[in-house]
Amino acid sequence: MSNVLAERPAAPGRVLARRFGRGIGPLAAGLGVLGWFVNFVGSWVPSFWGDEAASVMSAERPIATLWSELGRVDAVHGAYYLFLHFWIDLFGASELSVRFPSTVAVGVAVAGIVVLGNLLFRRRVAVVAGIVCLVLPRISYMAAEGRSYAIGTAIAVWLTILFVTLLRRRVTTLLPWLAYGLVVAASIYVFFYFVLIALVHGVAVLASPARRSILRRWLAAMVVTVIAAAPILIYGLAQHGQITFLAHRGYATFDRIVIVQWFGDLWLATAGWALIIVGIVSLIRSRSEFRVLLIAWLVLPTAALLIGNTVIAPMYTVRYLSFCAPIAALMVAVGIEAVGARLATLRRSRMQPLLRTAIPAVLVVALAALAAHTDIQQRTPFAKDGGSDLRQVSEVVAANAHAGDAVVFDETTRPSRAPRLAMRLYPTAFAGLTDATLVAKFTELPGLWDKAAPVSDVGGALASTGTVWDLELKGSGTPANIIQLQRLGFAVIRTIPVHRTVVYELTRETP
Repeated sequence: MSNVLAERPAAPGRVLARRFGRGIGPLAAGLGVLGWFVNFVGSWVPSFWGDEAASVMSAERPIATLWSELGRVDAVHGAYYLFLHFWIDLFGASELSVRFPSTVAVGVAVAGIVVLGNLLFRRRVAVVAGIVCLVLPRISYMAAEGRSYAIGTAIAVWLTILFVTLLRRRVTTLLPWLAYGLVVAASIYVFFYFVLIALVHGVAVLASPARRSILRRWLAAMVVTVIAAAPILIYGLAQHGQITFLAHRGYATFDRIVIVQWFGDLWLATAGWALIIVGIVSLIRSRSEFRVLLIAWLVLPTAALLIGNTVIAPMYTVRYLSFCAPIAALMVAVGIEAVGARLATLRRSRMQPLLRTAIPAVLVVALAALAAHTDIQQRTPFAKDGGSDLRQVSEVVAANAHAGDAVVFDETTRPSRAPRLAMRLYPTAFAGLTDATLVAKFTELPGLWDKAAPVSDVGGALASTGTVWDLELKGSGTPANIIQLQRLGFAVIRTIPVHRTVVYELTRETP
């Protein structure tokens, strides 16, 4: 199995030109477009959820108040919010519009993993990696999300292509390495934890036969990275307390690490990990200069966050490791190539070449079939955050409420699940309604969310109101808002369950 994955000879200065000259460019572009299309279809179907609300609400702020927000929270997402600010100005804030850049970024990442696979292995491995990547549930998930993870993943893949090219060519000229350092810095601005990709590359440099000539250049590049990324590094570390909530969510579990992180399904995870293990064994047996790079990218970021999660502070969640999904796809492809080659050699006949192609094809189809269930589920209306129904709630309000009615919201839940977000994400549905408990709109505050008063404090504001709509997360017992409104003379006349939210219509009781 050791010769199955042997690299092609690496003639310095001709690697990329030779590979693209053999047609990998159009092939990568074609798979990239396919990756975009497959992940674009249905991306607009799920309702927005809390994290996307943070993106949209931050992007809709005036630039001046966005800077104020980033000085207090979410500086690590600042570059994405700034991009989204101008994007929304041009194309609006629908699910289709907000998620479209992520679908494009996924296509770019798929194309990149094909290029990287072709640089390091045979073309068949590259093609299989691209196909696996475009159907992998973690890739599908980030494609349909208005966050920075897909864009950062694309950067991580192409940054690694640049790194591999510099290392293979034994580039000792300082300028290309400094440019590499600037790209690393840019990736950190997109999302803070992409600093881990630089750590992966550093391990690869230390393991490289060319480390004596390359190490100083890579270190110089990292100096540039630290200088260029200093503001985001400082703010990111200062604001780390905002993710302490992870300590109470129990995210660092075996199930989430092994299944949810990349695969989303037990059967797909079982097949995927089996092929990854075969791929790792094949890499270790091979003479590939980049086996350490690939294994480090697969393992090191997850290990770093889990160790940090245990000994420093909460920092692990599967979405933070989205940029490792393409390498999981590539390692699955390496495993498929090794299995195909091994099974083909068991039958010594003229059919060996056909079998070496047919067996990987069958395995890819099987993996795609296993992934299909999760991928389709991720394109259903309530797919986000365990059942976000903010759009559907807004549709209920728009269909039933009338101008002059008041609306109140369940304020007892965590902000990312607050029904109030429906009004900020789908404002036309609430046009003409009175936000009875609003104290200060989010655009007037340095934080992410609105400030609201309890219903018990706004009896005067409701004195002339005949109808109140109350949006509550499902729970046990009578919601506190309902109890307070009943004390103010209102009675529930209709209850409309949506999904995880219940809409109550209350009218003032006649004496």
